[in-house]
Amino acid sequence: MKLLRYGPRGQEKPGIMDAAGQIRDLSGVVGDIAGDVLTRLSDLAKTDVNSLPVVQGNPRLGACVGGTGKFICIGLNYSDHAAETGATVPPEPIIFMKATSAICGPNDPILIPRTSEKTDWEVELGVVIGKPAKYVSEAEALNHVAGYCVINDVSERAFQTERSGQWTKGKSCDNFGQTGPWLVTPDEVADPQNLGMWLTVNGEKVQNGSTKTMVYGVAHLVSYLSQFFTLHPGDIISTGTPPGVGLGMKPPRYLKAGDVVELGIEGLGQQRQTCEQD
Repeated sequence: MKLLRYGPRGQEKPGIMDAAGQIRDLSGVVGDIAGDVLTRLSDLAKTDVNSLPVVQGNPRLGACVGGTGKFICIGLNYSDHAAETGATVPPEPIIFMKATSAICGPNDPILIPRTSEKTDWEVELGVVIGKPAKYVSEAEALNHVAGYCVINDVSERAFQTERSGQWTKGKSCDNFGQTGPWLVTPDEVADPQNLGMWLTVNGEKVQNGSTKTMVYGVAHLVSYLSQFFTLHPGDIISTGTPPGVGLGMKPPRYLKAGDVVELGIEGLGQQRQTCEQD
């Protein structure tokens, strides 16, 4: 299934993509793509999609999952990305949190903070938790995944690394977490460790990678994180980015108002954002 949420921000309704690429309204079946709904997706899969109302027009898409309690990010999880930023691959996953207020729809604008000079892009595979995970083994980990999605982990590099403290303030600005367009269930993702991913800025391809070069794979990350805290339905894990970010260019290159960023992951859909000054 390709699940989604559509409508004005804060008023999104649940939807599903049919075989013809049309959005069908799920609001008569579930209240939202969130919480307990994520624990019973097998029941939702029994729905006759073609009997659902077609959503007319071209509505705004919201983040593909609602009610996210934790937005967990993994740093330097591609060895070639670590190299381009001058860092070494960590002996264990680097974990940092992104404020849930950064979450927005896949095509919502990137808002460049007022004092920003180094706003950067990062295409990432998102993993959405479907049932509680605590002390799970790597062998069991994928059973706790509701699905996968595209994430743009937008980052302000000066806020992140030049202003002391942790990375959070460089990662959590408003609209720094485009999520979607769809939550794609695991039955449609043959191997989360073999997905092509790309990102362009103003039509120029700057990132062109694959999840197969991740240092720590999805199963390892879910298991690893569950050793420290319980993962709950709707929690998102953003698993790191391949090379090609602005920080790694020589000279570095950053986003400015009017720039257009497009990105996608094989089988998980695409995003398109215009940069605006906040």
